[in-house]
Amino acid sequence: MADQIKSLDELNAVAGGDAAVLADIAEPREPVRDELGRSYATGKRKDAVARVWIKPGSGKVTVNGKDQSAYFARPVLQMILRQPFEIAGVEDQFDVMATVKGGGLSGQAGAVKHGISKALQLYDPALRSSLKAAGFLTRDSRVVERKKYGKRKARRSFQFSKR
Repeated sequence: MADQIKSLDELNAVAGGDAAVLADIAEPREPVRDELGRSYATGKRKDAVARVWIKPGSGKVTVNGKDQSAYFARPVLQMILRQPFEIAGVEDQFDVMATVKGGGLSGQAGAVKHGISKALQLYDPALRSSLKAAGFLTRDSRVVERKKYGKRKARRSFQFSKR
């Protein structure tokens, strides 16, 4: 026990006291997979919530029962879904099944991207560093501002009339 404490103290000195770095060095992460070999994660963006399952496969992406090109018709939204795989270097190695609710198409694409990133990191913890460096594991907290009383919108005032 004493030699373990000594090694943790050495790790703490090397990590400069950073608890997150110390936890990553001291305890390697385990893959999280269900009995069917899938990893599950929830992604969020604006008002959209995506439930995402990934499993090894040919790169087929299904969103709400439709192919990604049918659900997200704009090429920009399809590019957003491909980003986590490109950053991690695992293009066409995983099949994705996602269900999305709420928000618009742009928010839904961002939610699926967030869910894919989290699921990839759970499936293979070695991919975490590249996904985290790209900022894909952080939930984008920007949401629509609420309407204030006495205002036409959140900040827009009614038109002022001098007479």
